[in-house]
Amino acid sequence: MPESDAGARPVRQPTIRDVAERAGVSKSLVSLVLREAPHVSDSRRRVVLEAIAELGYRPNAHARGLSRTRSDTVGVLLHDLRNPWFVELLEGLSATLHTAGLSPLLADSYTDRRIGRRSVEALVHQGIDGLVVVGTTPESEAIQTAAESIPVVLAGTRDPNLPGMDIVVDDDDAGARSATRHLIELGHRHIAHLRGPGEIGTLRLAGFRAAMADAGLDPDEFSENGGMSEESGYAATRRLLAGDNRPTGIFAFNDLAAIGALSAAADQGLSVPADLSVVGYDNSYLARIRHISLTSVDNGNLAVGVQAGKYLIERLEASVQLQRIHLVPTSLEVRGSTAPPGTAR
Repeated sequence: MPESDAGARPVRQPTIRDVAERAGVSKSLVSLVLREAPHVSDSRRRVVLEAIAELGYRPNAHARGLSRTRSDTVGVLLHDLRNPWFVELLEGLSATLHTAGLSPLLADSYTDRRIGRRSVEALVHQGIDGLVVVGTTPESEAIQTAAESIPVVLAGTRDPNLPGMDIVVDDDDAGARSATRHLIELGHRHIAHLRGPGEIGTLRLAGFRAAMADAGLDPDEFSENGGMSEESGYAATRRLLAGDNRPTGIFAFNDLAAIGALSAAADQGLSVPADLSVVGYDNSYLARIRHISLTSVDNGNLAVGVQAGKYLIERLEASVQLQRIHLVPTSLEVRGSTAPPGTAR
C-alpha cells in the first residue's frame, strides 16, 4: 500500500519578508523594485532581483496592484516644532507640494522622542510617497533606512549626507562671515561664537573663524557650545560673561540661542547693544519683534522650502540618481541689538 501524503505539510511559499532578509534590505525597497519604481539604484535593484530569483518568489497579483497605489502624501520631519525658523520654510514647502496635489504629514522629532515614538518609522508606516527632513535631527539612521525605499530631501540641514539624497540649504559659511564681519566693522575685537550642532554648525563656525582670521583677530579667544535653544544660549552666555575677560560681541548659532544671550546679558546688568552686541541667525519672526530688534542673518527659508518641494516632486516623477545641492543666498538684517562697543571692557 503506497504511503499517503495527506498529512504532509505544504511547502511554504517565500514572502516579501524572505526576499528582504535574503537581500539585506527593507520590505519597502523590495516593493519598490517589484513595481519598477524609478528612484531605486541599479545596485540595490540587482540585489533584490537576485534574491527573488534564488528564492523563487512570485508576488501576489493583488498585492502587486496595491503596491502601485500612491498615497499622494509626503512626510515632513521637523527637529523641534517650537523653533520659529521652520515657519517660512514650511510655508514654501507646503505651497509647492499642494500645487502638485501632494499633502504634507508633519512629525515633530523632539516631541516624538519624549513619548517614545519613532517619527520616521511612523511616517513611513502611513504610506508616505516621500520624506522631507527639516533641520538637523538625531534620527540619521532611520532617515538612511527610509531613503532605501522612498525619496528623501534635506531642507535646512546637511545631515545625514548620503548619495542620491538632495540637500537644500542656505550658504551657511557666507552667512556666518557676514554676521562676524558686521561686528568687526562696528569696531568689536573680542567676539564669541555660540556654536551649533551638525554639519550646519561646523560650516557656521568655519565662516566665523575665517572672518576673524581675515581681520587678524583670535577666533579662539572665546569658545562656547551655544546649542539650538534659548536655554542653551542663555547658559553659554552666562559662562562667557562670568569673568572679567568677556566678549563685546556675540554671534549665535540661531535666533533662539541669541535671545538666550540677550536674557543672560540682562541678568548680568549689561545693556544691549552698548555693553554687548548680539547677532542671531535665521531672521525668524522673533528677531523682528520690536522690543527684541535682533540683528540676524536671513537664510531665505521660504526659498529653501520651495526648492525642497520641487526636488521631491522631481524624484517622485522621474528617475534622479545623483545628489543635488542647492544653496540659497543669505543677507544680514541689521537691527537694534548691534552697535559699536561701549563700556563692556
